[in-house]
Amino acid sequence: MRNIRLPTLCLGASLLLSACAVPRPPEKVEAPVPAQWNTPLPASTAALPHGGSLPTLAEWWRQLNDPLLVELIFAAEAASPTVASAGARITEARASRVAAGAALIPNLTGTASASRGNSPSSGFSTGSTSGSTDGIPTSLPILTTGQAGLQSSWEIDLFGGLRANRDASQARFVGADAQWHEARVSVAAETANAYLAERACRRQLVVSTSDAQSRAETARLTDLSARAGFTAPADAALARASAAEAAGRLTQQRALCAVQRQALSALTGIEAPSLDAKLDAASIDVTLPAVQAVHSVPAEALAQRPDIFAAQLAVAAASADAGAALAQRFPRLTLQGSIATVQVRAGGFRETLDTWTIGPLALTVPIFDGGTLAANSEAAKARYDESVAVYRARVRQAVREVEEALINLKSTDERASDADTAVTNYQASFDATQQRYGTGLASLFDLEDARRTLFVSQTARVSLQRERAEAWVSLYRAMGGGWSRPESVATTTNPVTPSP
Repeated sequence: MRNIRLPTLCLGASLLLSACAVPRPPEKVEAPVPAQWNTPLPASTAALPHGGSLPTLAEWWRQLNDPLLVELIFAAEAASPTVASAGARITEARASRVAAGAALIPNLTGTASASRGNSPSSGFSTGSTSGSTDGIPTSLPILTTGQAGLQSSWEIDLFGGLRANRDASQARFVGADAQWHEARVSVAAETANAYLAERACRRQLVVSTSDAQSRAETARLTDLSARAGFTAPADAALARASAAEAAGRLTQQRALCAVQRQALSALTGIEAPSLDAKLDAASIDVTLPAVQAVHSVPAEALAQRPDIFAAQLAVAAASADAGAALAQRFPRLTLQGSIATVQVRAGGFRETLDTWTIGPLALTVPIFDGGTLAANSEAAKARYDESVAVYRARVRQAVREVEEALINLKSTDERASDADTAVTNYQASFDATQQRYGTGLASLFDLEDARRTLFVSQTARVSLQRERAEAWVSLYRAMGGGWSRPESVATTTNPVTPSP
């Protein structure tokens, strides 16, 4: 009992000392949020958007009642190297977390060894002198030794360095999960923009086709009239030039739409013929849901952004790293122990021994290292300061993105009715001018001017529709993967952890 009393007392003292952890920088920092936003950004770790539920994230896109868009988004996420890379980082972070947690508990190693040979000592030890001359053995027995045992080593976390490493690894693991969601949000937004741009291109193609057909018909009739001597040759030349210009625009528009489809095919990984069939079967008119006027956005919404969430966790990880680096400047205490069974055989002799040890209990104190540990601690503090700066910068950028998206949505909503009114009235003006031209009461110049004005107004309306769609997608991305009015927010009680 006296032999184990000292290690036992030392172990108890070390466990008491392990409660004395070194201080860390603050894990939670304030973020710059506009004063008009109705609540402060919570410093605590927030949940991932929609609890990370993939079906719930898809619901935001289903507001468009366009199944093809949802299909394309899922296809793009499956084909995206960015999402795959983020999934691999989750696996890497999970392994690092397990390793960091394992350092806090004793490790156990199994050992086994065996040897076989002869030596003079073995002959003398068994009392065998057979075949000896003058007491020197000439035939020595074979000595066989076997050993099996367990060895254990434990670094007692006196100043919390190992716990800090574990906390940093845990924060990075959760942060990697958030970055996986951020990659999904980015790919979804990029796919939606590409799809809505292709739909807008098709709508503009309809406008260009109608304009080209109208100009071609005018050129045909004018040419017939000129041949009959009722129209001046200059008017016929003008009509042919106008028709050729419209035909050129139509060819260019077709090429633009083909390029849009190729980009969408590359993004989603769907073969071009199959994608063309899907796009041709879908309606080119996409009705965006109405977005109510927002005078103040809850600041909690920013905390739902995966990048803000990951930046918060990066601050927590950097804080833990700073604590771990500081702990390296203090003494380290390790305890070792082992148990083993040894069997010895020599000739007719056999003996089995059971052994055990507790110790040594080793204390390592850094005395002189040329300033390495102090420099490592300062570097860790600098990385913490950098993570805080990055977090605050991302919050400011998020505020800017949200407000810009809301401003653009409001602007496009207010301009939509004016664009519709302009198209309606320019169409009526063109129809009237075309009738007057048919009866000889309007010149070809009047007709071409009315046609050009109508084409410009129709093109402006298509551009406005695309601008509103881009603002709508920007709001989706700025709010971290989907946003709805507070009274219609659905909470997810069972978050789904991704399995990349």
